[in-house]
Amino acid sequence: MAQQTSAQVGVPIPKVAVNHPFWYGGAASVAAACVTHPLDLAKVRMQTAEVRGRTMIQTFAHIIRNEGFFAIYSGLSASILRQVTYSTTRFGAYEKMKGWATGGHPDVKPPVYLLLPMAMISGWAGGIVGNPADIINVRMQNDRSLPAAQRRNYKNALDGLRRMVVEEGPRSLFRGWVPNTTRGVLMTASQVVSYDEFKKILVSSMHMDEKSTATHFLGSMLAGLVATTVCSPVDVVKTRIMNAKDKQHSALTILRDAVRSEGILFAFRGWLPAFVRLGPHTIVTFIVLEQLKIYRL
Repeated sequence: MAQQTSAQVGVPIPKVAVNHPFWYGGAASVAAACVTHPLDLAKVRMQTAEVRGRTMIQTFAHIIRNEGFFAIYSGLSASILRQVTYSTTRFGAYEKMKGWATGGHPDVKPPVYLLLPMAMISGWAGGIVGNPADIINVRMQNDRSLPAAQRRNYKNALDGLRRMVVEEGPRSLFRGWVPNTTRGVLMTASQVVSYDEFKKILVSSMHMDEKSTATHFLGSMLAGLVATTVCSPVDVVKTRIMNAKDKQHSALTILRDAVRSEGILFAFRGWLPAFVRLGPHTIVTFIVLEQLKIYRL
């Protein structure tokens, strides 16, 4: 008599625990960075511009008119290096901790009170590891907007790191690490946790397929909206610190001076390009990440 399988007798087959590679999040973020880099550049230029009031479209037009079309990809190597360091660390650590909390079983969904501290720790670690690349990213994107005498003219991200160490000392690599790690904590907590929660709601309440690209798209778009709003104030301060020539500028000094001269709404300068950039970036990141998980590449 032929032996019956569990499926044939109606007994559900338990799902095997899954451990995804640590680099999945970094690879997905690199793909997203290549798509959204021009938007990130426009955001940085708007946050650091001396000429106030330019819209995102005007900022793009100004860059292309004065620097050429390919200037919208200035600093791409630094953007990629940032994702390789920052995003690989934060996504990898978050997924690893989720795996510990669930035993690696995909059907187990940790509660928010567990997800939030895991995301915050992951974001803090990512902010530390990615800080040097983030400084180079900001500087390279903003370099062409400066007067010729003030430009740093880094050849690429690695050249920028080398010159920072030689010209400014090794400690310069962690300039602005406090607002950067703060942003990393806020970004990871608001982005990945809200994505997990939005996806859970879409599947349980709206009966969408958990593996559907439509589910991933909608969940990540909503997560991008939440993350942009939460991170905007810290992002503006962080960008100004990293781009400042005066090494004595602290986060509190920049915050105080900005509020005095521009008002409290300075904290949301560049919000639209930040969302236009972070929205697609979040969407591409999570769609690619989900596909990597599904096909286990």
